[in-house]
Amino acid sequence: MQHAGRNVALLACCQALLFTNNVTLISLNGLAGFALADNKMLATLPVTGYVVGAALSTFPASLWMKRVGRRNGFLTGTLFGLAGGAITTLAIWLSSFWTLVLGTLVLGTYNAFGQYYRFAAADATPVHWKARAISLVMAGGLVGGIIGPEMSKVTRDLVQPTFLASYASLMGFCLVTMAILAGLRIPDPHAEEAHGATRPLKEIMAQPVFVVAVLVGALGYGVMNLLMTSTPLAMGFCGHPYAAAASVISAHVIAMFGPSFFTGSLIHRFGVLNVMMAGVAAMFACVGIALSGQQVVHFWWSLVLLGVGWNFMYVGGTTLLTEAYRPAEKAKTQGANEILVFCTTATSSFTSGVLVNASGWNTLNYVALPFLAIAGSAALWLALRRRAAAAAA
Repeated sequence: MQHAGRNVALLACCQALLFTNNVTLISLNGLAGFALADNKMLATLPVTGYVVGAALSTFPASLWMKRVGRRNGFLTGTLFGLAGGAITTLAIWLSSFWTLVLGTLVLGTYNAFGQYYRFAAADATPVHWKARAISLVMAGGLVGGIIGPEMSKVTRDLVQPTFLASYASLMGFCLVTMAILAGLRIPDPHAEEAHGATRPLKEIMAQPVFVVAVLVGALGYGVMNLLMTSTPLAMGFCGHPYAAAASVISAHVIAMFGPSFFTGSLIHRFGVLNVMMAGVAAMFACVGIALSGQQVVHFWWSLVLLGVGWNFMYVGGTTLLTEAYRPAEKAKTQGANEILVFCTTATSSFTSGVLVNASGWNTLNYVALPFLAIAGSAALWLALRRRAAAAAA
């Protein structure tokens, strides 16, 4: 248990650095894309490139880590982070929109590897501590919510052209991550995990627990990304300064990860499905506030509730997913989950830029409503199904 606690602490630090990069990119990619793109409808394509890179890489990343181990796999991911930071920095220097998209695509691979920090924590801890381990690692993102936007504000105009120093700073965070990973001690896969019997992936994916875990996690991430990606653009269209948008994004990311200090305890006390449904309710409240006005305070509260809702849905979905696989099925099940989540997020990030330019902020929020209804209905269905099964037993 001592090693498990140490691993969770190190993985939380890595999560903090990963999300410092992520939040810096969230704050800048749409604005840099808007500045460089000839067709402004493509402004959020660098955001989409980041998500597509993760979607394309997530399943291979899982299989690679099964082969070489978690630590070596995570170190591989940071190499992609260094390469992506170099390419995006070059893109700003050359004022090349498509080079920027390429760089964010490569950075997405780093993000794909980093998404397994939470699974690594769950795999290396006792069953009764899994939810708390996942939650505590996710809490590391809170640091990213504080540092990322501040870093983007400080470095945005530090050197010319604008955004050059911001993208260059991403490489420094990757180097620090590599140093932390050197101390990680994840046990090698035991015999059951390496050679145990496995079911076909389609059989695993057909389980109600898998369907609900992925559906709620993916739709929660998709809706969050749909609204978050366009927030800096929407606030700019409303005449709000960049500093206000960066502060809103900072509050949003803090709300995404701050609850992680107690989400695991809430899951343990109230049940994972109840926490997931509470997340859906928070997102409905987010949309309600967003549609009530477009002052900074409306964006702030809306994005805070969006972050809390995402946390409950995503941490809950991750916890629920651990019930869907045997040890030997871990890599392919986690990989399938991540692909579905990132494909949903990639679609929402591209749609976000198109809709906010063509139809405005309110339309984005109306589009989110049916997807939230589907997620909430799925969690409620599984909760009622389990309650009926328990009553019958």
